[in-house]
Amino acid sequence: MQYHKNNNAPEEHRLVMPHENEVVGVVIKALGASKFSVLCSDNNERICAIPGRLRRRFWIKENDMVLVKPWVVQGNEKGDIVYRYSIMDKESLKQKGINVPEV
Repeated sequence: MQYHKNNNAPEEHRLVMPHENEVVGVVIKALGASKFSVLCSDNNERICAIPGRLRRRFWIKENDMVLVKPWVVQGNEKGDIVYRYSIMDKESLKQKGINVPEV
Protein backbone atom coordinates (compact mmCIF):
# COMPACT_ATOMS: atom_id res chain seq x y z
CA MET A 1 0.00 0.00 0.00
CA GLN A 2 1.39 3.38 -1.01
CA TYR A 3 0.81 6.56 0.88
CA HIS A 4 0.81 9.91 -0.86
CA LYS A 5 1.90 13.11 0.74
CA ASN A 6 -0.73 15.78 1.15
CA ASN A 7 0.52 18.57 -1.06
CA ASN A 8 -1.06 21.86 -0.01
CA ALA A 9 0.67 23.90 -2.70
CA PRO A 10 -1.85 25.87 -4.77
CA GLU A 11 -2.32 24.67 -8.34
CA GLU A 12 -1.44 27.12 -11.05
CA HIS A 13 -4.29 27.73 -13.49
CA ARG A 14 -3.24 28.09 -17.13
CA LEU A 15 -5.49 29.94 -19.55
CA VAL A 16 -6.28 27.84 -22.61
CA MET A 17 -6.07 30.03 -25.71
CA PRO A 18 -7.95 29.19 -28.92
CA HIS A 19 -5.71 27.79 -31.64
CA GLU A 20 -6.42 28.13 -35.34
CA ASN A 21 -9.77 26.62 -36.36
CA GLU A 22 -11.12 27.09 -32.81
CA VAL A 23 -13.57 29.74 -31.60
CA VAL A 24 -14.85 30.88 -28.22
CA GLY A 25 -18.58 30.55 -27.62
CA VAL A 26 -21.32 30.88 -25.02
CA VAL A 27 -23.81 28.07 -24.40
CA ILE A 28 -27.32 29.28 -25.19
CA LYS A 29 -29.33 26.13 -24.56
CA ALA A 30 -28.77 22.53 -23.48
CA LEU A 31 -30.35 20.21 -26.05
CA GLY A 32 -29.77 16.89 -24.28
CA ALA A 33 -27.59 13.87 -25.09
CA SER A 34 -24.40 15.96 -24.55
CA LYS A 35 -25.42 18.45 -27.25
CA PHE A 36 -25.67 22.21 -26.82
CA SER A 37 -26.63 25.25 -28.85
CA VAL A 38 -23.61 27.60 -28.77
CA LEU A 39 -23.29 31.21 -29.98
CA CYS A 40 -19.72 31.50 -31.28
CA SER A 41 -17.44 34.53 -31.57
CA ASP A 42 -17.64 34.38 -35.39
CA ASN A 43 -21.42 35.14 -35.12
CA ASN A 44 -22.47 31.59 -36.02
CA GLU A 45 -24.80 29.52 -33.87
CA ARG A 46 -23.62 25.92 -33.82
CA ILE A 47 -24.96 22.66 -32.46
CA CYS A 48 -21.99 21.39 -30.44
CA ALA A 49 -21.37 18.05 -28.78
CA ILE A 50 -18.98 16.95 -26.07
CA PRO A 51 -16.70 14.20 -27.45
CA GLY A 52 -16.86 10.89 -25.59
CA ARG A 53 -13.34 11.18 -24.17
CA LEU A 54 -14.28 14.47 -22.46
CA ARG A 55 -17.87 13.70 -21.43
CA ARG A 56 -17.16 13.02 -17.76
CA ARG A 57 -14.39 15.59 -17.40
CA PHE A 58 -16.52 18.73 -17.17
CA TRP A 59 -20.17 19.65 -16.71
CA ILE A 60 -21.64 22.35 -18.91
CA LYS A 61 -24.72 24.47 -18.30
CA GLU A 62 -26.34 27.49 -19.95
CA ASN A 63 -24.28 30.73 -20.12
CA ASP A 64 -20.98 28.83 -19.71
CA MET A 65 -18.13 29.99 -21.92
CA VAL A 66 -16.60 27.17 -23.98
CA LEU A 67 -13.94 26.57 -26.60
CA VAL A 68 -15.44 25.12 -29.80
CA LYS A 69 -13.67 23.30 -32.61
CA PRO A 70 -15.93 23.50 -35.70
CA TRP A 71 -16.33 20.38 -37.78
CA VAL A 72 -14.46 20.32 -41.08
CA VAL A 73 -17.48 19.09 -43.06
CA GLN A 74 -20.25 21.20 -41.47
CA GLY A 75 -18.11 23.98 -40.00
CA ASN A 76 -20.79 26.66 -39.79
CA GLU A 77 -23.44 24.34 -38.35
CA LYS A 78 -21.78 21.87 -35.97
CA GLY A 79 -18.74 21.53 -33.74
CA ASP A 80 -17.14 19.89 -30.71
CA ILE A 81 -16.75 21.45 -27.26
CA VAL A 82 -13.13 20.91 -26.26
CA TYR A 83 -12.84 23.08 -23.11
CA ARG A 84 -15.02 24.93 -20.58
CA TYR A 85 -13.71 28.26 -19.28
CA SER A 86 -14.14 29.39 -15.68
CA ILE A 87 -15.83 32.67 -14.78
CA MET A 88 -12.50 34.42 -14.18
CA ASP A 89 -11.16 33.35 -17.59
CA LYS A 90 -13.63 35.65 -19.38
CA GLU A 91 -11.82 38.84 -18.31
CA SER A 92 -8.43 37.29 -19.06
CA LEU A 93 -9.53 36.43 -22.61
CA LYS A 94 -10.80 39.98 -23.16
CA GLN A 95 -7.46 41.39 -21.99
CA LYS A 96 -5.64 39.12 -24.48
CA GLY A 97 -7.80 40.53 -27.31
CA ILE A 98 -10.03 37.49 -27.87
CA ASN A 99 -13.56 38.28 -29.04
CA VAL A 100 -15.99 36.94 -26.40
CA PRO A 101 -19.69 36.81 -27.44
CA GLU A 102 -22.24 38.38 -25.09
CA VAL A 103 -25.60 36.72 -24.49
